[in-house]
Amino acid sequence: MVANIRTGATVGGAIRYNEEKVNRGQAEVLCWNRMLDPFDSAGRMSHERCMASFEPFLQANRRTTNTVFLVSLNPSPEDRLTDEQLGKIAREYMERMGYGEQPYIVFKHGDIAREHLHIVSLRVDSTGRKISDSHEYDRSMSILRDLEQKYGLHPSIKGQEQTDREGLRKVNYPDGNVKRQVSSVVRACLRNYKCSSYSELRTLLERFNVSVEERTGTIDGRNFAGIIYGTMTDDGYGIGTPFKSSRIGMDVGYEALQRYYERSKTALKEPGALDELREKIADGMARSSSRAEFCERLHDKGVDAVFRLNAAGRIYGVTFIDHEQEIVANGSLLGRSFSANAFEQQFHTEAKSRGGLPGILGAGEVFLKRIFSAGAVYPSVGCGSGIGGRTGL
Repeated sequence: MVANIRTGATVGGAIRYNEEKVNRGQAEVLCWNRMLDPFDSAGRMSHERCMASFEPFLQANRRTTNTVFLVSLNPSPEDRLTDEQLGKIAREYMERMGYGEQPYIVFKHGDIAREHLHIVSLRVDSTGRKISDSHEYDRSMSILRDLEQKYGLHPSIKGQEQTDREGLRKVNYPDGNVKRQVSSVVRACLRNYKCSSYSELRTLLERFNVSVEERTGTIDGRNFAGIIYGTMTDDGYGIGTPFKSSRIGMDVGYEALQRYYERSKTALKEPGALDELREKIADGMARSSSRAEFCERLHDKGVDAVFRLNAAGRIYGVTFIDHEQEIVANGSLLGRSFSANAFEQQFHTEAKSRGGLPGILGAGEVFLKRIFSAGAVYPSVGCGSGIGGRTGL
């Protein structure tokens, strides 16, 4: 079983997303804890009733910004579990994570091939204090291993006692052993995510403070192609000395990446492979009046949006990272409605009214700078939902 933990600032967006799935018959409410009955008199899920259960905790909040605890629990496709078993697993997981006295609601989603659970709760208790997230990732892994044994579940990777998310933490250069940190991140990304191009993989790795560069050319009449990996600071600047992929292994080298892109392309061409991501983005666009609001709405749905801006502040590219479906897709791959031009038209007027570059350092956004070999600085603006329970990882 795999648990993907995220945090957020607006519980209403997470509830609304799941409510829409329920009302379309793509999900159902499995159970809830310390909440009002989430259904109205007509038998439809009520956003207002859910919010009424969360509101006292939010009002008591002292200083926690990201108040929302979101987790998806993903059993192996080989496991066949009843609703009663799924409910027990969800309750035990939340109890052992420290959320047994919190209001939370559990949804069972069936809109993709494997059934999985979404749980929405709060990171602040009834007194306004933050629920401890110390070693959250490690505690979650330990709990999952115990639950797998208790309920006879298949491990997340067949034959191995580990989660698909193992290794996916930001590289921290001062911690040392940089090559080991980088190799762990790169291999975990290649194992979990689908990226159909170099630019998509580069965008994904940068979320984990890893830089990647393709180098191709001709020397003495012979062609060469290679990959260079390096580390970055949280604000996007390179740090330390980059190194060749051969120092990690052939499985992360140039030829291996070409095969990886082709496998990803094939998977993403499957009917419906990108439909849910398109749906999340379209919903966010329809409901948002600014890029910051758009990023926050996608954040609540487990999606990072990374915008690339030119020197004049115009959007010239956008990449989406769906951490739930493990998909990385440029706007051009998703279709004209999700292209850079579409977002430029929707958000540029709003940006001009504020003056300066559109949306840079706006609420809920992270400002990154990418330094190219020519020395030019091109800003990228995005929002991060993170993995392991913390924004930006």
